[in-house]
Amino acid sequence: MTTQEPVKSYLPVIDGTEFAAWIGFLRLHTTLVRDLDAELRAAHGLPLTSFEVMNWLAYAPGRRIRMSVLADSVLLSLSGITRLVERLERDGLVMREPSAEDRRGAYAILTEAGFARLCQAQVTHAAGVRRRYLDPLTLEQVESLSILWRQLQAAQTDQRIPLSDLRGEVAEAPDE
Repeated sequence: MTTQEPVKSYLPVIDGTEFAAWIGFLRLHTTLVRDLDAELRAAHGLPLTSFEVMNWLAYAPGRRIRMSVLADSVLLSLSGITRLVERLERDGLVMREPSAEDRRGAYAILTEAGFARLCQAQVTHAAGVRRRYLDPLTLEQVESLSILWRQLQAAQTDQRIPLSDLRGEVAEAPDE
């Protein structure tokens, strides 16, 4: 009978506490996205990704954003944002307009029907976020999380995504 050698890891070691923090983040993110998406689909016929795109548009000047900027904002490829905006356009929630400055570019614009649907969906979404994510925490814990998320975002090498609260205000970087 032969004994197997333990598998040798070539990855840096993550201790138990670090692993629990990482796995906890991954599981919470997956659960929140799945549950918030299901609520929005059931109540408003909107997937979470569509809601996020419409939310960005709602807070943009003129409720319009260049497609490439919108793709970066919601972490989609250009082809991914194009397909999503095409679906929203078919539903009358968003329209596209060619760029006057650059014939290759286009803007996504939230329609009045899209804004009305988004306003209804925001109530459902906010209630879901509050119930699943905010209510289980104290105000101090929420404030700490806010600081930690900004710190972690700032530490990423890809700085294309602005630190924003979706209202056009850039979040301040944490004190170092």
